[in-house]
Amino acid sequence: MSSLAAINIVDPVQLVVGWALFAVVLLTEGFALVHSIAQRAEAYTAAGKLTKPSWVGINLAAILVTVVLGLPTVSILGLIAIIASLVYLVDVRPALREVSEGGSSSW
Repeated sequence: MSSLAAINIVDPVQLVVGWALFAVVLLTEGFALVHSIAQRAEAYTAAGKLTKPSWVGINLAAILVTVVLGLPTVSILGLIAIIASLVYLVDVRPALREVSEGGSSSW
């Protein structure tokens, strides 16, 4: 029984899952930031969304919060950061694409 008690598989698995989650969140926020920078400023106004500097700032702040605080599930600020980037990706990005391409909103 003592040899089985010494084996702890939960901690390494938890560590790997945590780092994987951190990487996915950081890549998602990074993609949102790069996409927000690459779009024309007029497209944001035409789509009826916040301005380009606002979205770039929001996405940059999301990355900074994630890097400083770590995993997004650790704090309410981390959750707000990933949610802000996800809002950009699921709401603003399709609207910008529709404005830029004239009606085609496929990913």
